[in-house]
Amino acid sequence: MISKTISKCRLCGSKKLQTILELGDQPPANSLRESLSDTLENVSLTICRCAECTTIQLTETIDPDYLFSNYVWVTGTSKGAREYSQIFAERILSKVKKATDLFIVEIASNDGTFLKCFKESGHRVLGIDPAKNLAEEAEKNGIPTRADFFSLDVSKLVTEENGSADIVIARNVIPHVPDPNDVVSGMAHSLDEEGVGAIEFHWIDKILSELHYDSIYHEHFFYHSLHSINELLSRHGLSLFDVAESPISGGSLVAYFSKEKRTKTSALNGKLKWENEQGIASLEAWQQFANKSQKHREDLKLLIESELSAGKKLIGYGASARSSTLLNFCGINHNHLACIADQNPLKHHRYTPGTDVLILSPDEALKVSPDTIVILAWNFKDEIIDDLKEKGFKGNILIPLPNDPYLLEI
Repeated sequence: MISKTISKCRLCGSKKLQTILELGDQPPANSLRESLSDTLENVSLTICRCAECTTIQLTETIDPDYLFSNYVWVTGTSKGAREYSQIFAERILSKVKKATDLFIVEIASNDGTFLKCFKESGHRVLGIDPAKNLAEEAEKNGIPTRADFFSLDVSKLVTEENGSADIVIARNVIPHVPDPNDVVSGMAHSLDEEGVGAIEFHWIDKILSELHYDSIYHEHFFYHSLHSINELLSRHGLSLFDVAESPISGGSLVAYFSKEKRTKTSALNGKLKWENEQGIASLEAWQQFANKSQKHREDLKLLIESELSAGKKLIGYGASARSSTLLNFCGINHNHLACIADQNPLKHHRYTPGTDVLILSPDEALKVSPDTIVILAWNFKDEIIDDLKEKGFKGNILIPLPNDPYLLEI
């Protein structure tokens, strides 16, 4: 595995980097193991702030080929993600002047779940994703997909073969790339003069206000504000004109942009004003975030240990990437959790990185007769709790985040 420590800001080049929060040395969040004898390399998981442009970013860069070429997060396994995909599709279609025969490109298209919404409406689609396993799955499901990292060079090839795109979408991908300028310049090249683009990203206002420190892992090089996305788009001749909230990742924004100048919506102006008033990129705000994260770690560990001391059997639910950060940072491992339930078959009978907890299907996990279930994928907690009720589980549910951890009984 190749990793290196940055010496300057990835966006503006300043060497004035301020360390914010150190989460310890951890293996990459999605490096699940088939055997406990498999070795993993730990890499420092630390975020810093650029004193010049205020960008929040990781101090370490792991080779993207290692992180993304064989990926285990599959969009189609989440009911909530599938349902929201339809809402997202309807919203962006309403912003395009052209109504029929659209060409739609999605960057980091995963298994093609989102593009399926457009194809079923009669539009031409193309997915681009570096994970060969997911690209193959998308192709099997009838979604044309190119297995590649999106860039300006790839954009030129795609445009030459298919023409300009009426819609270009990057959902939760911009934070995953060490050089977002290359990706956004590619989006600008692909987009038709009257087309519309969308970038969905985990909003740092939510990360700060609700303590989403578990969203910090090696795949997320950046943590964006609406202002930073606006500056990134402007650098490549793109104009931000609207914004909408998204439930993805526990609180995201969707930034809509075009090549042509459009009237900025009141929603966009309101969000930009809010960010200025809250000071969400300030050093003080992020220092407070770091202090609260350290306290939360102690509170969560105490709550779990009190359950164990009372003779309770605990399992987790949701072997997500963010759960890896949470477990490793808080020191919660196979001694605390008997197993972790997850709906994704690609994760079953593997072990969590750094904490060695066996991942099972929900049905298998419930056979261990847990008293308490820790909802590690808490951003899908309503969907998970409904599933547990349907399966007849009765007991305690521990919600670790957002903010203070708590127990509830179902």
